[in-house]
Amino acid sequence: MTDSETPGEQARLEPRPFTLPTKRGPVDVLLYESPGAKAGVLLAGGVGGGFDTPALGLYPRLGEELRKQGLSTLRLKYRHPTELTESVQDVLAGVDFLVERGLERIGLVGHSFGGAVMIRAGVRSSSVKTVVGLASQSYGTEPVPELHPRSLLLVHGTSDAVLPPRCSQSIHERARGHKELELISGAGHVLNEAAEPVFTRVRDWLVHELRG
Repeated sequence: MTDSETPGEQARLEPRPFTLPTKRGPVDVLLYESPGAKAGVLLAGGVGGGFDTPALGLYPRLGEELRKQGLSTLRLKYRHPTELTESVQDVLAGVDFLVERGLERIGLVGHSFGGAVMIRAGVRSSSVKTVVGLASQSYGTEPVPELHPRSLLLVHGTSDAVLPPRCSQSIHERARGHKELELISGAGHVLNEAAEPVFTRVRDWLVHELRG
């Protein structure tokens, strides 16, 4: 807390934890809420589980920055972070939570395994307007042609030793409509080497695609 912030102001800046009750079990989330927002973003990581984030704290940075842009942000922790079908259900529960709070346009951002999760969830929700895959796996992305007319941004490091950039290239080739692929020279799987350009690219994409 800075000298100019009161305890109440600081509390409003911190993300609010929620537990979403679902038929499959409780899903833990953190909400960075922008009062009156009509659009927002859901962020999730990969098979590491927890409130995982790539690119040197990308997700909390997005939560704070997007709130200033009038967008609410939800970070989500999968119940079973290695199970694709269950993780898609978790994300859809998160989307429903945001819709219940008045959001009409939602972007999904996933890293690694989360890229496939977000593509599959995006296909199934009419509230989703854009999907961002960061160093995404290609397994599980077979439905990507059905993502249209939602937009798709894929970001991948050329030095990814876990999932080669060919994974995102394959997804991009199969996707329809408005889609972009950015390969970042020298960046690895977690994209730490390119944290700043990744933050700027993803932030600008989300603001542009979710603008009312």
